Amino acid sequence: MSAFITPPRRIPFYLRVGLWVAERSAGQRLLGPRLLSWYPRAAIGSGILESLVAHHDGRVTERMLKLVRLAVSFAVECPFCMGMNSNGWEKLISDDELAAVQGRRPLDEVPSLTPAERLAVEYARLASATPLAFPHGFGELLRASFTEREMVVLATTAAQVNYWARALQALGAPAAG
Repeated sequence: MSAFITPPRRIPFYLRVGLWVAERSAGQRLLGPRLLSWYPRAAIGSGILESLVAHHDGRVTERMLKLVRLAVSFAVECPFCMGMNSNGWEKLISDDELAAVQGRRPLDEVPSLTPAERLAVEYARLASATPLAFPHGFGELLRASFTEREMVVLATTAAQVNYWARALQALGAPAAG
């Protein structure tokens, strides 16, 4: 399967530098950023967005962020995102936890997921739904479980994966790796 378009034959030097860094970090050739180089402003903006990705912040751990990224990837059914965000999952989460994040098993049936992790996954799923709607009282539940900063980290992490999913699916980009 190929994308709707091919990358430009000549990518500006300043974008090639960023592309080299991104591909080295990912350990593979990245079609999505190459496609975005047709419009350098989109490529630069996307690169900046990606460079500011959260790795952990307070009680929002690397593991919780991996759960959130995977939850969004599966919620929006983005093969590219699934491929990129599943990299290294086995170091942070179990097979049962992955099944729950994928929606193949109820979250509350996986005792190794903390209540905060379950809530973060549910938040990510709700933030990825169309139309965007949160059940009554969900905001209070979030505020009782996370600080304002942690809520922003979770919301922007979910939004970042949603951005990539929408942009890459709109360009027909196949799964990564």
